[in-house]
Amino acid sequence: MRFAEPDQFLWLWVAAAIAGFLWWSISYKVRRMESFADGKLLPEIASQFSLARNALKAAFLAGVFLFGVLALARPQWGFQWQEIKRQGIDILVAIDTSKSMLTKDVKPNRLERTKLAVKDLVKKLKGDRIGLIAFAGDAFLMCPLTVDYNGFRLALEDLDTNAIPRGGTHVARAIAEAINKYKEVPGKYKALILLTDGENLEGDPVAAAELAHDNDIRIFCVGIGTREGDLIEIANEDGSRSFLKDRDGNYVKSRLNESLLAQIAQTTGGTYVRAAGADFGLERIYDKELAKMEKRDIDNKMEKKYHERFQYPLSLALILLVAEVLVMERKRK
Repeated sequence: MRFAEPDQFLWLWVAAAIAGFLWWSISYKVRRMESFADGKLLPEIASQFSLARNALKAAFLAGVFLFGVLALARPQWGFQWQEIKRQGIDILVAIDTSKSMLTKDVKPNRLERTKLAVKDLVKKLKGDRIGLIAFAGDAFLMCPLTVDYNGFRLALEDLDTNAIPRGGTHVARAIAEAINKYKEVPGKYKALILLTDGENLEGDPVAAAELAHDNDIRIFCVGIGTREGDLIEIANEDGSRSFLKDRDGNYVKSRLNESLLAQIAQTTGGTYVRAAGADFGLERIYDKELAKMEKRDIDNKMEKKYHERFQYPLSLALILLVAEVLVMERKRK
């Protein structure tokens, strides 16, 4: 025998407390009566009071809570083998971790806001595999395609601007990394979500997008930032903060490059959205695009399906509840 919800046994403390209270209540009644008369006289003075009946009602009520907790814990025994098919799509999420993502035109900054939005996206997934790519001047797979959403969240939480040693922004390299990881995935079930401000410093992202299209990968771009842009605030080694400067000593201002991101998405048959306030765009992409993509069998396996037996303790609890109601506290005249 096994219990599907063993955490419910914590309620046994409540059942024990109730049983203790019922026992104390009966003892208190007896002590109160004994304070008015000698114990030998109680049967004559309180002829209708029955200690046995009160104790029996208390035992029935305690049993109701005990068997109720057992029912909540869902006892199971006996099983049969059942084939479980998991269907979904594959989603690679590529996040820009370059210094420009520290810009605060999106609060608290572009990178942290992106991580929060991706966490919300994961909550909507049901059977889909998701993986994580970080990119700046290069790109690396931080989390392979998986249905272990907790593992994905851990990799996402560790993401910062130091994740990629090489600085800059190489969008084409992120797309190439996705193409490489998707080589063993068959069919038209592949999606890449590209989250960046679109400031590309090297490579040809459009040419990379064309290659992605040839490999049946649809790219959905989310532009992060504002068209006006802002200065890039960085942390210095001594703990102080300053704004990033170029080699000539001029302050670097990062702006959203929407035209490039829209072109990348259009090339692959994907969609471009600009993150704005509470509507970051990821949930909209999932609901209107990804959720409608054709799903495939991601995993087939045999699992034990245990037979539920909670009905037995639940039935006993109901029987004891009825019995408690039927038993009278006092003797009939």
